[in-house]
Amino acid sequence: MNRRWPAAIAAAGVAWYAADSLRHRREEAEGYQLRGEVDVRGESFLRTAESLTGAPITRGNTIELLINGDRIFPALLETIAGAERSINLLTYVYWTGDIAGEVADALCARARAGVEVNVILDAVGAARMDSRLVERMEGCGVSVVRFRPPRPYALRRINNRTHRKVCVVDGRIGMTGGVGIAEEWTGDAQDPDHWRDTHVRVRGPVVRGLQGAFAENWLEATGDVLAGDEYLPDLEATGDRSAMQVIRSAAGVGDTNAETLYFLAIAAARRSIELTAAYFAPRPAFVDALVKASRAGAEVRIVVPGPHSHHQLVRVAGRATYDALLRGGVRIWEYQPTMLHAKTMVVDGVWSAVGSVNFDNRSFQLNDEATLTVQSEEFAGELARSFAADLEQSVEMRPGRFARRPLRARAAENAARLARREL
Repeated sequence: MNRRWPAAIAAAGVAWYAADSLRHRREEAEGYQLRGEVDVRGESFLRTAESLTGAPITRGNTIELLINGDRIFPALLETIAGAERSINLLTYVYWTGDIAGEVADALCARARAGVEVNVILDAVGAARMDSRLVERMEGCGVSVVRFRPPRPYALRRINNRTHRKVCVVDGRIGMTGGVGIAEEWTGDAQDPDHWRDTHVRVRGPVVRGLQGAFAENWLEATGDVLAGDEYLPDLEATGDRSAMQVIRSAAGVGDTNAETLYFLAIAAARRSIELTAAYFAPRPAFVDALVKASRAGAEVRIVVPGPHSHHQLVRVAGRATYDALLRGGVRIWEYQPTMLHAKTMVVDGVWSAVGSVNFDNRSFQLNDEATLTVQSEEFAGELARSFAADLEQSVEMRPGRFARRPLRARAAENAARLARREL
């Protein structure tokens, strides 16, 4: 009788995993269909995104595009140093290196000056952080919490992380993008030890959306509701009429805001899609959406990590989709100099997304994410120039040549696809 227990436990585990996998499946269809016409240049697209995600449309904002650590970290430290009332910092990765200490010291300096400083560290993503840095910050008066730490009574939630990267100062200035706080993100992507990434700094009404992304995770972690002018001041317009939204996404049953937004943007494309994806392992519905956009006349170009990918399993699983994408007219490049960690998309040269969302199931279904969207030809042009610069340092995957890859590579791709739900 006792010998049956291992098999019974294994069977129960498989059944639970299968049931959990199916909780996202819709009853009537596997993919997506767009009913009606929307143009990313128009108000109808913005209203559709707002209705699907609940993210309000804001105007009167300013935005700065920040490429790589040499520009991102000085802006982050400057923003922190200018805080007068509050700092809210949320990060998935907080590892090691001089920059880890510099950020901790900057937060401590403002806490000593009487500023309310709150920090959320994802308990899994920041597991490599030096505990002495946490002790230093707490000793200075910084409130530090770990988001969803592993607990025996909450094993299911260990797979659902907060992958958001958000910094909000005085409720007036916000930063978001792909950057983690670690040595890997410093520099200018000049070698494999210094990664390529994209971040933004914004001012204006859209900052409230970033504050909400922080406050939502803070409420879960602490039970505290952040309120008052130090966190949520009246925000006057500071820029032009370009529309911006902050889309927050969290794991749940059915489709998340992140995947809904990305499908909408891809389906609405008429001229072009420029996708930069740090982790690219799309499920069939998104492969189909990209191919459909290409066959409808949009030029679809994708840049993903090459040999320096931080997670080779994700790279291999993503390569399993290349054949279908290439046959459908999608063009794919692999970035060569270092790890490409940026997560951006530009559609039709006017609508852009920058944030923490990867093009994989982990971002679309399992993690808490946040992305900033901008309807502006000027900002889209900045991202497009950055995309073009990345293409120059990338190798294009040609259909004929890729089809001749070794059988062992194909076998590895097919095996990796089995883990796609977790990637």
